[in-house]
Amino acid sequence: MDSRWGQDMKRVIKWLALIAGGLVLLIILAGIIVRLFFDIERYKPRIEQEVTKATGRPFTIGGDLKLSLFPWAGVAFSDLHMGNPAGFTEKDFVSIESFDVKVKFLPLISKDIQVKRFVIVGPKITLEKTKGGKANWEGLSKRDPTDASVEEKKQAGEVSLDSLGNLPIRGLAVAEFAVREGELLYIDHASDTRKEIKDLNIELKDVSLQQPVELFISANAEGKPLSIEGEVGPIGKEPGKGKMMVNLVVQAMDLLSMHIEGSVTDLAGRPGFDLGVSTDTFSPMDLKNALVPDLELKTRDPEVLTAMSVNMNIKGTTQNIQVFDAVIELDQSRMTFSASAKDLSKPDLTFRVDLDKIDADRYLPPAKEKKEEKKPGKQTKTDYGPLRKMVLDSVINIGELTIKGVQIKDIRIGVKGKNGVFNLDPVSLKAYEGNMAGVADLDFRGEVPVTKTKMEVKGVQVRGIISDFMKKDFLEGQTTASVNLSMSGDKADQIKRTLTGTGELVFRNGAIVGIDLSGMVNNIKSAFGMAQFGEDTSRTDFSELILPFEIEKGVVNTQNASLVSPGLRVLAKGKADFSKETIDFRIEPTFVATLKGQGDAEGRSGVTVPVLVSGSFTKPRFSPDLDGMLKKSVEKGVEELIKRGTGEKGEETKSTEDTVKGLLKGILGR
Repeated sequence: MDSRWGQDMKRVIKWLALIAGGLVLLIILAGIIVRLFFDIERYKPRIEQEVTKATGRPFTIGGDLKLSLFPWAGVAFSDLHMGNPAGFTEKDFVSIESFDVKVKFLPLISKDIQVKRFVIVGPKITLEKTKGGKANWEGLSKRDPTDASVEEKKQAGEVSLDSLGNLPIRGLAVAEFAVREGELLYIDHASDTRKEIKDLNIELKDVSLQQPVELFISANAEGKPLSIEGEVGPIGKEPGKGKMMVNLVVQAMDLLSMHIEGSVTDLAGRPGFDLGVSTDTFSPMDLKNALVPDLELKTRDPEVLTAMSVNMNIKGTTQNIQVFDAVIELDQSRMTFSASAKDLSKPDLTFRVDLDKIDADRYLPPAKEKKEEKKPGKQTKTDYGPLRKMVLDSVINIGELTIKGVQIKDIRIGVKGKNGVFNLDPVSLKAYEGNMAGVADLDFRGEVPVTKTKMEVKGVQVRGIISDFMKKDFLEGQTTASVNLSMSGDKADQIKRTLTGTGELVFRNGAIVGIDLSGMVNNIKSAFGMAQFGEDTSRTDFSELILPFEIEKGVVNTQNASLVSPGLRVLAKGKADFSKETIDFRIEPTFVATLKGQGDAEGRSGVTVPVLVSGSFTKPRFSPDLDGMLKKSVEKGVEELIKRGTGEKGEETKSTEDTVKGLLKGILGR
């Protein structure tokens, strides 16, 4: 039984060998016959007609069309043109000067692809859009509408990306693969845009499935040379699956050199990457001038943006990206950071930035002469939709920041947010010899943002802040403050109208510059009338100035402000309107010691003059409160009359006369 089965198997093998040999012989003969007797040129008009019918646009092959089967299966043609439909300015959609491909025939039977030559010379692709938005690449396929595309089937679950990457081949070897002298032209008539890439050359060496492939790409983009050189692969037996190594150097216009090294995975399924990216030191300004010369970018310091380098690692997928061990050096600044982005449709962002130092003033635009202000046009609402989707968790640390000439140190800002609500905690810094710290909540869920903030200030010298930010000099002293504010809006006038909160400002060992309050409240003739705030070098020194306040809809109200000065105590009350930028205060002084040339022999200072402060923030006006002073003086005089009314008649009359004279002297200052 076994012997008979063995004999049968021998016969089967023999017949299979004969059949295989016959097939090989037939293939060889077919190749010879095709080369000797088959003239593909006869079928060229038919091929052109079928392509024209399938694409709906003219198609021609001007040169010879060649076909071979043995020993190399190959196709070669020249002067190919696929035209544009009517309505486009460019004649051709695609043109190719020559194409030549040769594949070894017999190894194809065993799924082993051996390519001797794959060369395209002079390909040119023109992408054009009309003013109406019609594109020349639309409508290329006139397929049956019932025949679903691969993309449609993939979305319906009928085709997987994995299956697309599973090529049924055992081996691949390409001796020569090249694209030479290619061109890509993009024209958009609606936006009057024209972009062109010329001299595109692509060359692959040592192409196989098991070994890395040498890659060289060069092009001239808008007159600017670009190149990519290095190795990719191995591709593997299932291209698009598994891990593929990458080691590339990108050169741009001899201005930028970037090195990319790492791996990419599962390109046909869920692409992932793990790459290190680094650059040599380059000049961002030179790069900008080369890429977008029409973009004006001027800085106060022309020496900035001249030296930059980047070194970072990037890992993730198309939906989850991580950046770590990142270092960016720009001019004299060094920044390290890490970041991650998940669910990019929101996105969900986490990052930490540490910057050692930066002088921001150097990067600001040059100061310009003031021009006539233009009337604001129609204002559009800001779309806060993206902020409502965003999820954020971040920390920013800056060692030293210079802005508007102010040096700020040890800046720390933490921001967390989701669903349109962002919390800034902490916000802290050191400046003007003191510390500032606070927290804030920003709510973007409504039509306009709502902000709530708490801030503590300790040991800050207020003169520097006023001088740097208001360009004025009217107050000195070491400041302690506690402020709790809320506001809504995204424009200055809205914020001013809605500003609400409470707080207290305390200034110690300082001075009000530009006014002698002691002299003003005790001498009507010299203190008021022509003298205005800030017109002289007068000053009012104080040991303590306390300003408690409440703010309601942009109006600041204080009822118990006080100042302690040598020989003088001052109480003040009133309001300031931020929206209208007006002030209305009454200052009530009291002397506690005799001033030179003032008062009587007993050290009493007599009648002081209350001060009214009104006008605008920029031009406050000071005037004596004569009504208030008279009322107070009369009340005091009446008290004196009552006290002296118990004496003898003559003495009473004399005392009354002296009292009235004293009142008038106090009022008139003489």
